[in-house]
Amino acid sequence: MGSERMEMRKRQMSVQQESAAGGTAPAQQGQPGQANPRASNACCFCWCCCCSCSWNEDRDERNRKASYDVKEGTSDCEDCPMPTLEEVRCWGQSFDKLMCCPAGRNSFRQFLRTEFSEENMLFWLACDEFSKEANKSTVEEKARVIYEDYISILSPKEVSLDSRVRESINRNMQEPNMQTFDDAQLQIYTLMQRDSYPRYMNSSAYKNLLNTLSEQSPES
Repeated sequence: MGSERMEMRKRQMSVQQESAAGGTAPAQQGQPGQANPRASNACCFCWCCCCSCSWNEDRDERNRKASYDVKEGTSDCEDCPMPTLEEVRCWGQSFDKLMCCPAGRNSFRQFLRTEFSEENMLFWLACDEFSKEANKSTVEEKARVIYEDYISILSPKEVSLDSRVRESINRNMQEPNMQTFDDAQLQIYTLMQRDSYPRYMNSSAYKNLLNTLSEQSPES
């Protein structure tokens, strides 16, 4: 998906460069019997996918402005102290307790990265931050950033959602609000709870952390 998006971007830049050259392109269009291989106004079949869409042209700038401060590919996902032995033990009691602890989310997210499913946590964090957005003027902009990053079929970080939730999001994107991604966030939360969480509890990552803290604890 990432290579397709890059190729589309290259084609768009090529069209812009040809238009900037001036003179030669219009003359070629006027020659009989020749068709212009690239129309100056490419069809925009989908606001989230089309390479000529004005939203996509400014996407990089918008992404910088609508940042959620979610650090990708780093070991320190969230700023938080080292977890205590009691906290790590609580993670094994329920997924809710794991997700309520910043250190728990960090450790679980690193595990998801090894399973190539870190986008689930990234999406959940983005939705959690989005639901707290009080400035209505930025809700639509941030909603589109989340859509492009995690819902669009062209995104390399697309999360797995059923058709009902995806159609609901598409409808809500006409007029986004703070509840636009609620159903999707819950579905991804449930997916992580049922699928990834049990494996994390049985993983060497969790067991090694538990053993390390146990050895450091005065109780031991």
